[in-house]
Amino acid sequence: MFVLMVVVFLLGYLAIALEHPLHVDKAIPALMIGTLLWVLYIFGAFDIFSAGLSEAWNSFVAKEHPGGDVGIEEMRHFIVDNQIIHHLGEISEILFFLLGAMTIVEITDQHDGFKVITDRIRTTSKVKLLWVLSILTFFMSAVLDNLTTTIVMVALLRKLVSEKETRWFFASMIVLAANAGGAWSPIGDVTTIMLWIGGQVTTVKIILRVILPSLVTLVIPLVLCSFIHKGCVTRPLVREDEPVYTTPFERKLMLVLGVSGLLFVPVFKTITHLPPYQGMLLSLSVIWLVTELLHHGKSAEIRSKLKVVNILRRVEFPTIFFFLGILLAVAALQSAGQLTVLATWLDENLGNIYLIDLAIGLLSAVVDNVPLVAGAMGMYPIVDPANLSAIADPAMQEYMGYFVQDGLFWEFLAYCAGTGGSILIIGSAAGVAAMGMEKIDFIWYLKKISLLALLGYLAGAAVYFLQAQFIHH
Repeated sequence: MFVLMVVVFLLGYLAIALEHPLHVDKAIPALMIGTLLWVLYIFGAFDIFSAGLSEAWNSFVAKEHPGGDVGIEEMRHFIVDNQIIHHLGEISEILFFLLGAMTIVEITDQHDGFKVITDRIRTTSKVKLLWVLSILTFFMSAVLDNLTTTIVMVALLRKLVSEKETRWFFASMIVLAANAGGAWSPIGDVTTIMLWIGGQVTTVKIILRVILPSLVTLVIPLVLCSFIHKGCVTRPLVREDEPVYTTPFERKLMLVLGVSGLLFVPVFKTITHLPPYQGMLLSLSVIWLVTELLHHGKSAEIRSKLKVVNILRRVEFPTIFFFLGILLAVAALQSAGQLTVLATWLDENLGNIYLIDLAIGLLSAVVDNVPLVAGAMGMYPIVDPANLSAIADPAMQEYMGYFVQDGLFWEFLAYCAGTGGSILIIGSAAGVAAMGMEKIDFIWYLKKISLLALLGYLAGAAVYFLQAQFIHH
């Protein structure tokens, strides 16, 4: 069952990649593997746990049953009442965050809030627009996070570009920019948040040491695209007779509320230490209340267009289901131990921190970067600098020094895990969101964007390596 789980995951992944040729929505295979992997896991629990392949089970037994005498019922209880509940909690946080963010963006969009910005972007030059949107995304994702920023920027893009494939290209570059921008900020990506909260990195040092490699990751594809993509974009036609449902004041108000609501989330998390999705839902509730008060007493036509209850129908729920399926599938692989086996193999066969981090970054294009980083955090504890002097072997002392707080391993891990996911469209939360919103074809992204993203990823990694050689930590 252990190997069969991997086979089913790969087959489901292939079905997602071939969504357009198969004419099957990617949410279907995602949900299918998200449930089938747990079925295989519970049916094969005895063999998997007996082989000692699941770190989660080994820790549970050591804590709850030190005698080691456990039966199949206890194993099933562990999977159903421990692991599924644990992972569902983490997955729900991401889904509610995504749902809240998408709803806020949709409310702002329906109130023509983004028109306030798009009216000020007058250029139709592909190159200029590409640079403007990418740099804006890069810095926005460091303040918000890469997922929220991608949702906002793709919504904005719909007002600026009408042609489908051109919009796919711009949306893909937004994903690259959002992931690059999230890698150097402690609140810009789920993985950097994990490392920041875990104490592996600190705010000032992660910014100072990773911002340049992250910028190079974006600039290299941008420069290459500047030579390839010439000409102008076609803007969506605006009908003169199209009814206007909002006043200029309402448009500006909803834009300010929408952006402020999204910016409030990291502040809420810092102050309360509660999960970000709660801050997102609080922002949504305030914006929802304002719209109810704003449109109270207006005509039935305006209220049917602008009431949040009706706007909710426009939210991309297949994207939510796709996220659910993928995250459930990866959670099953994490719980059963396949990801731990992979991480151990990397450590034993590569043995170099740069190669290990680079491999984790490349793997994060295929498997969600969160469990990969979580696995690395579990495998390599933070080393106390005071203990380094006790190590007699100079080579081992230097190697262990990579794992102190703000050590090379952790910073490079933040970079690689954050930017490596851009190589494939479903390698990051930002990519999945853009794929869902714009129906971007996996194969199209692979042909048009993956090589650019890989070149940027390797160039940024080279910059970090050179930086580490010349700037002593």
